[in-house]
This record gives sequence, structure tokens and C-alpha cells, in this order.
Amino acid sequence: MRSSHSESRREGLRDDSDKLPVELAEALVVARDRLPPLGRRVLFFNTTGSTNDVALAMASRVDADGAFVIAEEQTAGRGRYGRTWFSPPGSGLYVSVVLRPSTARRDPQRATGLVTLAAGLALAEAIEAATGLRADIKWPNDLLVGRRKLAGILAEAAGAEMNVILGYGINVRSSVYPPEIGDRATSLETELGRPIDRATLCAETLAAISERYRDLLAGRFDAILDGWRGRASSSRGARVRWMTPSGSASGVTAGIDDRGALLAQVGDRVETIVGGEVTWL
Repeated sequence: MRSSHSESRREGLRDDSDKLPVELAEALVVARDRLPPLGRRVLFFNTTGSTNDVALAMASRVDADGAFVIAEEQTAGRGRYGRTWFSPPGSGLYVSVVLRPSTARRDPQRATGLVTLAAGLALAEAIEAATGLRADIKWPNDLLVGRRKLAGILAEAAGAEMNVILGYGINVRSSVYPPEIGDRATSLETELGRPIDRATLCAETLAAISERYRDLLAGRFDAILDGWRGRASSSRGARVRWMTPSGSASGVTAGIDDRGALLAQVGDRVETIVGGEVTWL
């Protein structure tokens, strides 16, 4: 999805975006009726450090609400806990969006807490719609095929208004990850054995994120939770380990609660895991 403009590396408020590639612009036109309330602005960069950083820099602006930031390449892409997200050009989708779930009509705090799960469901739905591949969701923020990672999500708070910057990366080609992690990562083209139209896939993900964001704003939380549970086989019956204030604990996953926390059976009791890193055994 290369544009003809020069690469953009400047930091700050990032109004220095590059020209939208023709194929992506055409795909967005096809999807335009499915994008609201998001997508009033779409910024594209041939190269940037991190799409989340660009979105964070502009989040306080009134006109940033619902803005999408898309990059052909990230030089400092990141996942949870500061991990690097490899983002070479032409190999994946690297997207961030400015969300304001605090404006939800019902229970804004719950809507904010469910952003990551809503995004995981949306991306799984978009990938299946665009390519036919059904990916599993792993709590709280990964898409898997088998045990290998296909996509990741990073949600970050932005400002006192409870804005959320939602970033996601999807591996489209195998060149998106180094060979040394090939046993832990996969890509759409690796799984399907054929080329994928990244522009169409990108537009489909934006439309799906918008649809599930509408659910959040309207308080349709059960639709999100039910859809997520139907695509998250490991949320029940998988052995996991996590850290507690008193040390390491382990148990067997027992689903998620109505606020999206992971439940784990530990002996005769059920523990609630709200955050932190979970190791899947």
C-alpha cells in the first residue's frame, strides 16, 4: 500500500501524513457506509515510529475522535509490556484509532473496560469476512491460529477524558516476523497459501471495529461478550499461570465475567484475573 509521497518521520501532532494509497482509498469508499461513527479522519504514513504514538499525540483534539492512523511501516511498533511488534513495510497491517468509550450511553466504565475484547472480536470477524480464515481469540488481546500468534492488540489510556488509543497489528505475510519466532507466529498468507489484498482487509477491519464500537456506545455488552466467548476456545479448560501479590498462582480457565475479566478455577474456588501477564501452559 505504498503512496507516492515521501516517507514521514517527524514526531509531534502528526498532521504531516502521506497521501492515502489509491487501493486503500478505493477500499474505504466501498466500506464508507459501515465506518461511522469512526473514520471521520484517516491518516496514512509510509513510515512512522508507532501508530499508537501518533494517535496519542492527537487524542486531546476535538477532531481526533474516531480518527484512524495507518502505517505501511513502523520503526518502533510495540505490544504489551513494551515488547517489540515487528512492522516491516508491505508485510502487515498497523493501525490505531482514537476512541472515547466514556461517551457510552450506559455504564461508560464498563464500556471502557471492554474495549480490548470488543476489538479482538471485531478483528476475528473482519479476518474471517475478508479471507475465510477463522482465528481464535486468546484473552485478553491476541488472535491465534493453532498456538501461533496472528495478530495483537494494544489499548492505552489517553488523557483525563478517558480516551483510549486502540492499536492493532495483523501479520499478513511471513516476512512480518523474524525467522527465530516462526514457531510462535504465523501470517494470513502462511495459513492460506495465497496472497491477501491488504487494502480490502484493512477496510474490513476498520468497518468491524466501528460496528463493535457502536455496540459499546449503545451498551450492547452482551453481544460483545457472547461473540467473544464463541471465538475464544482457550477461555475454558486451559491451564494458566499468573502472578498475585503473594506470588505465582495457577489454575484452569473457567470463562470470563460480564466485565471481561478472566476466570480461573483454583481448587474449589474461582479466581478473577483482571490484568497482568498470564502464561498459558
